[in-house]
Amino acid sequence: METGTLIGGYAPDFEIPGIDGTVHHLARYLERFKAVGVVFMCNHCPYVKLYLDRLKQIQSDFQDQGFTLIGINSNDADRYPDDSFENMKQFAIEHQLNFPYLRDETQDVAQTFGAEKTPHVFLLNQAGVLCYSGCIDDSPNDLTAVKSPYLRDAIIQVLNQETIIPTSTNPVGCSVKWRN
Repeated sequence: METGTLIGGYAPDFEIPGIDGTVHHLARYLERFKAVGVVFMCNHCPYVKLYLDRLKQIQSDFQDQGFTLIGINSNDADRYPDDSFENMKQFAIEHQLNFPYLRDETQDVAQTFGAEKTPHVFLLNQAGVLCYSGCIDDSPNDLTAVKSPYLRDAIIQVLNQETIIPTSTNPVGCSVKWRN
């Protein structure tokens, strides 16, 4: 199933609510940042939990260099109540998220991006072009065993306007919980 945005294509714009009570518009982020990482995530996925500290560290390390991460939860909250908007707020407080956490209620954003897993990362340059998609690194279970920090490398390459290698990897995690 080859859906979603291809590498080198323009990422779909979105306007969706954040847990901060405001509507977040991708175009506004692209005006302010040289690189934007969109990570499809949720509250209950064990892989998201494994990667959460790494994602927060990436945000800390690059936020002053013109980068931001945006977390988006697209899971069906009817079947997975853990992923409700209210629970997202709780999750963000408990885990002290240092990046915006948005709700894709209609699942349109996940579909247009082509999100398959949680977590699944999409890195955009300032023009809104998709430069990298896939996993965060090559070792979900053990930070000390990471040999290829794919997302980190891609962020550095985008910020330095270098060629991105690789442009995609297979995301590792739980499937996006689509509505029936």
